[in-house]
Amino acid sequence: MRKNSIKNIRINEEVMRELSNIIRGEIKDPRIHPMTSVVAVEVAPDLKTAKAYISVLGDEKAGKDTIEGLRSAEGFIRRSLAKSINLRNTPQITFVLDQSIEYGIRMSKMIDEVTKNTKEQPKDEA
Repeated sequence: MRKNSIKNIRINEEVMRELSNIIRGEIKDPRIHPMTSVVAVEVAPDLKTAKAYISVLGDEKAGKDTIEGLRSAEGFIRRSLAKSINLRNTPQITFVLDQSIEYGIRMSKMIDEVTKNTKEQPKDEA
């Protein structure tokens, strides 16, 4: 199976959907922030490994604590994933903190500040 085949894309989406359901509803670890979302999942073509990109709405400490909590619950998550998805192999999941949403918000705020400042300057000079 190739990396970007239709089958692999479907598996990625299904694993992402089930992973977000497990994180949202089944894990009771207090380290995991309530505003945690699964941004993307990349399952290897051999179905042995997967990278799950996790986004946490909060400060940096909340993100680190969430990743630590998910890593400690990795066995439970993998077992729950095996029960809900019928795959030949249940992938070993690696959790990666994804900060692209926070980066986008920060860039958007900076752009808004610059455009606001450029709109105010011509009025002050006139």
